[in-house]
Amino acid sequence: MHAAIAIFVGLGLLAEVAGLRSFAASRADDAEAREVDIDNYKFAPADLTVPVGTTVTWVNHDEEVHTVTADDNPKSFRSSGLDTDDKFSFTFSKPGTYSYFCSIHPYMAAKIVVQ
Repeated sequence: MHAAIAIFVGLGLLAEVAGLRSFAASRADDAEAREVDIDNYKFAPADLTVPVGTTVTWVNHDEEVHTVTADDNPKSFRSSGLDTDDKFSFTFSKPGTYSYFCSIHPYMAAKIVVQ
């Protein structure tokens, strides 16, 4: 009887640990990928905070071509012209604030804060 209880408790603990690992893995996945929409001549979200190591992907939903261009010099990232539904990704490996804009429409501006 005690062996059956011990097995039951052990299996319960294993299931809980597996659940925590699955939760932690899904949280890590969330931290490693983010998306910014380009729509109606805006980046959305305009301000995004992510952990170091996150890959951000911009997706152009406009009918016009846009770029994603870092505001620093030299440019830490720069896309080519993105047509409708084109994507550009960049992985942020260092903490800091990264302002960026569309080089075709410079009034389109946003920033990524990497912590």
